[in-house]
Amino acid sequence: MVEAHRREWVFVLAATARVAGDLDLAEECVQEAYVAALGTWTRDGVPDKPGAWLTAIARRRALDVLRRRQVLRTKLPLLVEPEAVEPEAVEPEAVEPETPDEVAVPDDRLRLVFTCCHPALAREAQVALTLRLVCGVSTLDIARAFLVSESTMAARLTRAKKKISAARIPYRVPDSAELPERLDAVLTVVHLLFTTGHTAPTGGDLVRADLVDRALHLARMLRELMPQEPEVGGLLALLLLTDARRATRTDDQGRLLRLEDQDRSRWDRSAIGTGHGLVVEALRTGRAGRYALQAAIASLHAHAPSYAATDWPQILRLYDALLARWPSPVVALNRAVAVSMVQGPESALAEVDTLARDPRLAGYHYLPAIRADLLRRLNRPAEAADAYRAALALTDNTAERTHLTTMLTPLLPHP
Repeated sequence: MVEAHRREWVFVLAATARVAGDLDLAEECVQEAYVAALGTWTRDGVPDKPGAWLTAIARRRALDVLRRRQVLRTKLPLLVEPEAVEPEAVEPEAVEPETPDEVAVPDDRLRLVFTCCHPALAREAQVALTLRLVCGVSTLDIARAFLVSESTMAARLTRAKKKISAARIPYRVPDSAELPERLDAVLTVVHLLFTTGHTAPTGGDLVRADLVDRALHLARMLRELMPQEPEVGGLLALLLLTDARRATRTDDQGRLLRLEDQDRSRWDRSAIGTGHGLVVEALRTGRAGRYALQAAIASLHAHAPSYAATDWPQILRLYDALLARWPSPVVALNRAVAVSMVQGPESALAEVDTLARDPRLAGYHYLPAIRADLLRRLNRPAEAADAYRAALALTDNTAERTHLTTMLTPLLPHP
């Protein structure tokens, strides 16, 4: 059941939304189909085509709701263009012909991402709603990505759904001419999906491979769809270069390994080579944006023979360019790490302490974690210990908590 949810969710949701004409209703019907599957499959076994089974049940539930609404003369919010589908036509094996708009985005998952990133919604709402409904990211993990509380994100998602309904926003697959205006939101969705999987905000494992692999698939499909867009190549490069270290980010016991402690001989050199080529290509266009610049930083890390031998001055210059292009407090915090390697931990600590006054980073556990590391390097153990405790209080991932505890323990006074 878990595997079916991860593999089939987006396809079942897309097929159901086309019948329901309402993304919220489609989500409810798909959830009901999975509940029905839990009972039926436990009793009868998993069918040969679980996706077709789930789609048939979800679509029939949607049609039942629409019939009741018609009887009650309620208004149906148009979330996708209406489709002439009679109840008798819904069969598990049915495959609907693709429209010209759907051919413009040939991959089912990517098609639904573009569809959900509707420009009538605010950018944050587009991204958050797509992560939740299409990518299956929990509300809590989305909240962590946006540096807000879970309740705040839940309210934003609810408001976005209500706006779709109240404004009767026509959700449909965008045609080729509409793709560029939605691209930045789509890139943000894929990047946040990867980030959530690369270092899971919650849970026992550092990496959620299903989310990472899904993001890589979407990035590759984007590259095939829009090969002339430098930021598409930049995003794919960033994901490949970052994921190349996956096998070395934890030890045999699942404990986090810092970048300086990883076995670089085990990094995926094929992925690094491909990623570096995409970086060079993106930078040569003269239109490199935030993803290409981040990928350039990742490429310098990937090619350095050791942590100490990394070209930190060049990384700092790239962070300066990135911060000018994308003035994010998270970018500024990451830049402080490069500052510590070029100018020393004291200069970096001053920048981190300034960032600590930014309310957007109030719940961001990497700020006190980075501060703790700088204080440790400055031989200020008591203050470093306090900062590690602050980071622990904000961290829910087991692997990261174990790492922070390991760093904290030697700083504690011994009896």
